[in-house]
Amino acid sequence: MRIPITQSKLWQKLQEDLGETSFYEKKGNYEYLAILKTTPVGNYLYLPYGPIYVDKEGFNDAYNSLKALAAKHGAIFIRVEPLDPDFAKYAPKNTKKSTDLNPKETWILDLKGTDDELKQKLPSRLLRYHRNAEKNGLTIKTSHKPEDVKHLIALQKALADKKGINIFSEKYLSTELAQPFSTLYTVKYQNPETNQQEIVAAGLVFDDAVVRYNLQGAQSEQGRRLHATGILTIQLILDAKAKNLETFDFWGIAPEGAPDNHPWAGFTNFKKTFAGEEEDHAGTYDIILKPSKYKLYQTTRKINRLLRRA
Repeated sequence: MRIPITQSKLWQKLQEDLGETSFYEKKGNYEYLAILKTTPVGNYLYLPYGPIYVDKEGFNDAYNSLKALAAKHGAIFIRVEPLDPDFAKYAPKNTKKSTDLNPKETWILDLKGTDDELKQKLPSRLLRYHRNAEKNGLTIKTSHKPEDVKHLIALQKALADKKGINIFSEKYLSTELAQPFSTLYTVKYQNPETNQQEIVAAGLVFDDAVVRYNLQGAQSEQGRRLHATGILTIQLILDAKAKNLETFDFWGIAPEGAPDNHPWAGFTNFKKTFAGEEEDHAGTYDIILKPSKYKLYQTTRKINRLLRRA
């Protein structure tokens, strides 16, 4: 039974540092980390990539536990993201599909085997760029200092302003970087025209006992011209292998058959140049406990979205 980092005690510590209230429970055939979320309408429980269970009976036991927890804290609904892609076949009748929060599909690279076997799975073009990176003025550094997350944020903000997307706050990302499982990578370029160094790409990764999760990343226009993200990704994979991790999770791809204009199309094509495999999850579902309040919650969300757009 695979336990994603978002359902671990490590993730609970992160939630505590963020000021969230969470509940961890582990039994013989299930375990879960449930985060208590508050809204003006009422509370709900959120289980990122959870609950974890071995079979339908395990889910039912977890669900009974979660219902009791929800009742204790006045929750309107329970938001779940089971790893089992067949969850909808046995979901409770009061379950509704919601907008996916964590990626429903992801790309997984198996790191087991020899170093040479791993390199056979990596794009030869990117391996060549990585091999020549230093000669071309690029160096890669790692950091665990929360204040260094500003380098990633600066790159993300430039991208967000251009594409109109939302990014995490500095407080959130610096709290993530303060965790023992988190590492920030930066790619610096020695610009021969200015004789100055500039950060052209950055990435934030999480490591548990067996998996490296490639969660956050961005690059500048200069970085794009220098293939900085590709070079960095090679380094992330090689370092994960050196740590004896078993899997590299690229963290999200567009669904099969998605159109070319899908917002994730570009980086999905990039991730699939690595010889990995697609892993599908159930997606995000709401198990509704208080229908009238849930309807009010949904209406309030729609109004808030319209106001933000306005």
